[in-house]
This record gives sequence, C-alpha cells and structure tokens, in this order.
Amino acid sequence: MADLTQTFDVLVAGGGNAALCAAITARQAGATVVLAEHAPRTMRGGNSRHTRNLRALHPGPTGVLTDSYLEEEYWDDLKRVTAGKTDEALARMCIRASQHAPGFLESCGVVFQPSLSGTLSLSRTNAFFLGGGKALVNALYRTAERLGIVILYDTEVQHIEVRDGFATEAIVSHRGFPARIRFKAFVASSGGFQGNREWLRKYWGDAADNFQIRGTPYAQGRILKDLLAQGVQEVGDPTQFHAVANDARAPMEDGGLAMRLDCVPFSIVVNRDVERFYDEGEDVWPKRYAIWGRLIAQQPGQVAFAINDSKAQMDYLPPVFAPYSADSIAELAGLIGLDAGRLEKVVADYNAAVQPGTFKAQSLDDCHTEGLTPPKSHWARRIDTPPYYCHPLKPGITFTFLSVKVNERARVMMADGTPSANMFASGEIMSGNILGQGYLAGFGMTIGTVFGRIAGEEAAKIVRN
Repeated sequence: MADLTQTFDVLVAGGGNAALCAAITARQAGATVVLAEHAPRTMRGGNSRHTRNLRALHPGPTGVLTDSYLEEEYWDDLKRVTAGKTDEALARMCIRASQHAPGFLESCGVVFQPSLSGTLSLSRTNAFFLGGGKALVNALYRTAERLGIVILYDTEVQHIEVRDGFATEAIVSHRGFPARIRFKAFVASSGGFQGNREWLRKYWGDAADNFQIRGTPYAQGRILKDLLAQGVQEVGDPTQFHAVANDARAPMEDGGLAMRLDCVPFSIVVNRDVERFYDEGEDVWPKRYAIWGRLIAQQPGQVAFAINDSKAQMDYLPPVFAPYSADSIAELAGLIGLDAGRLEKVVADYNAAVQPGTFKAQSLDDCHTEGLTPPKSHWARRIDTPPYYCHPLKPGITFTFLSVKVNERARVMMADGTPSANMFASGEIMSGNILGQGYLAGFGMTIGTVFGRIAGEEAAKIVRN
C-alpha cells in the first residue's frame, strides 16, 4: 500500500505515454514520484493504449526509418494540416526534440519494428511500436515500477489546490475513497475532455451523442476544467479535436485504431442526403485522415457513406466489419437506406467527370475530376466495376484541443501571463498550444514524449532547487 501521508516531490496526474515519460524522467533525476491513473490497471494507459507510432525527425536512415525527415519538411507538414494555427516556437522545439524521442523510449524498454510500406505511406516519417500502443504502455509501466515510482490505479485527481500560481496538494478519489496527495511539483498529463459528452454537447449540441470516442472513456477533462477555473491560461478552440472517419458500426467508446477506415481516398463520400461534401483525394492520407471526423460531425445525423467498387478493394487497409456490397448502385443504396436515384446520379456525374490518368495508390497521382463540385484531386477512378461497396462512417473522436497554456519548459502559464511556480503539463492536456486544428499522423505521441520529458526534468529541477 502506498503511504499517502508523505509529501512527494512530484505528482503526475495521468497514466498514458505523456504522464509516464514525465514520471520516469523526474524519477531518473532523483525525485520521488507518484503517478495517479484514473483507470484500473487493466485499462491503464489512456489513449496511448491505442497508438501505433511516433513521428520523428531524422537526418538519415535509422534502424526503423527510411531516408531522412528534416525540420523544414516536418514544419511544413504541420503548418499545412493546422493551416498555420500553431505556436511556431513551441512546434519547432517539439519537432527538433522528436529526433531523440525514439531513443528515450527504447531506453525505457519500448521496441520499434522495421519501417512499414503500403497504404499508410509512413515508412520515412513514423516509427512504429512493435506490439502497438499496449506494448509501449506495458514497457513504460515496467520501467516506472523498476525505478520505484508509486503508481496509484483507480485514482482520479479531482482538484488541485492552487494559490497564486503555486500548487500544494491534490484531492483525489483513490479506489472509491477520498484522499489527499501532497507534493512539491505537479505535472498534468490527464488528457482532454473527449470522454465527457456533457462537455462536448456544450459546443456540439445533440450531435455529440453520435460521436464515437475512439480511446479511453476516462478522459473526462476534470483536471483541465479545474485548472482553468483557478486562473490557468487556456489555449485552443474548444470545438476542435483530432477525429477520424470511423466505421459507423464501431463501439461508442474505446474501439481504438481498428475501427478507423482508410477507404476515403479511393471512394466518393456522400452524406445521408446523398450529397458529396469534400474532396476525397485532396492529399495523401496521413495528412488528411484526421479532417474527416470533423467533416462527418458537421453532416446531418453525423453519418456518411464511402462508395467504391471492386477495383479499390486492395488499395486500403481491410476493415474489421465487412463493407456492404451489391451488384448495382441502386441495390447498394437500398442496403444502406439511401435514395437509389440520387446515388445513381451522384455516381454517374462523378464517373463523367473522371479524367484519364495513371493511378498511383501510394503517392499523389494525376487521376482527377474536371467540372465537378467538390472536385476529387487525386485517385479519381470511375466507379463502374461491380460488386459495389459501401463503408458507413461516423466521427471517431480521439482527443480535444482545448488546453492549458504552457511555455517552452512545459510550465503552465497563468492567466496574467506569468508562469506557475510549480505546475507543468504534457500530452493532450496541452496539445492545443501546437494543434490549433487538424492533425498529423503520429504527432500526438511526439508531443506527449517531448513535453513529458521536459515536464519531468523541470519538475525535478525545481524540487532540487
């Protein structure tokens, strides 16, 4: 049993990658550390349980990454997906530090697998964890335990006592019982509020009831709300989130990566009124997959339908649930409850607009439409070879972007512009500093690892001083 009567050097709230990186780094610097994970042991790890990879800068080939991926290209990729809504200084610092993130994780027992090719187009930019996010989380917890970090499961941090920017203790629920944890420095790594439908409804109304929460249901945003109510400066748009096109038949919570559908670039997508609403072939999938959740969230009933034919079936990752299939567009429409005449016209208009080109599934090609609104800029092929297929789509929410403001040392900023004396943040709870909108595959893990390490180092430093 943990002795909660003592005063710890550092309390870390959260149980995912960002929290663990902070806790491990602080402990390696000599601090006594307690980590409070809201979930039970079997559900530990937050959204990190569902991750697969980390985006990392590298000047040349590594054991798990091909070619090179340098700062300016990385920054350009981020700038494009966020439309410039990012703190460039923090973003570039994070990008530069990402070069060392895989090595740190490897030192904590995380194993990476050889680079991947295929439909994800990420062999040059993203390092993949062998065994996925669950293996990553298990390795980090093993390291934390070996270092003597006190780990409290079933422990929700409900309130942080903050006076004049200085935090002194936490009020928690530990296995259903109230308790207090005293500390000298605090690291908030407890995620966003995507699991809190009541909070989501504040911005999205009843539409929020149709959102699938891809990751942990424990992301209720309690620490985020508590800190903002106590004079911590907020940053980020509360309506923005990382969200993807999920299978409409997925569970409403904790479905994870397997429920994501990657068929969009090789399909046309219509809403329930049988209208296309966005360019399905705008850019390569890792740079555009995370806009589709929000696009679908804005459609009637928060549902959409990706339509393709037999030519496309080997071009994207196979889904968990088989697509609807039929030998005619009209029959397919009947299976999915759409107006058959309208769907036939949408497909016919699209087919008529498709221009001849050379199809290249793994790169931007010259297969496009002309005279069609919205256009399809790449991978446009006629849908004319039965059987025809449909994947039903709903928005899958990963994490929200409303955040606490931090500086380059991961120190939480107060509303008056001064840094907190002893509060730090890492991971999704501060991601809105860098992600104003949009998302770049693997970048959430980069933010968590980089700022987790900084937060842990800085928390231990002020304790030593």
